[in-house]
Amino acid sequence: MKRYCLALDLVDDPALIAEYQQWHAAGKGWPEIKESITRSGIASMEIYRTGNRLFMIIETDDSFSFEQKAALDAVDPKVMEWEQLMWKFQQPLPWAGEGEKWIVMDRIYSLEGNKT
Repeated sequence: MKRYCLALDLVDDPALIAEYQQWHAAGKGWPEIKESITRSGIASMEIYRTGNRLFMIIETDDSFSFEQKAALDAVDPKVMEWEQLMWKFQQPLPWAGEGEKWIVMDRIYSLEGNKT
């Protein structure tokens, strides 16, 4: 298992943030999106929010790669529809590259030491 932590900002608008949270409430997500996530090798995913900053933790099997996930998503019309819908609420971090959304974070501390 591998663990990745990612960050993204929401548009700083309370109404849009509330609507985004509704889309992610239990039972509200599209089943096709959950299927695409698990099919890519992601075993666990959690999203946390503070203000307009989002923090995602994913745990993946050893076959997972971000490149493979992106390639699968690019040919899945339902995933593309979901991503287009979510861009209404999301904005890239200031240091994101062109077309980047969720940015993988670098771990800088661990209570257990420098295990990776």
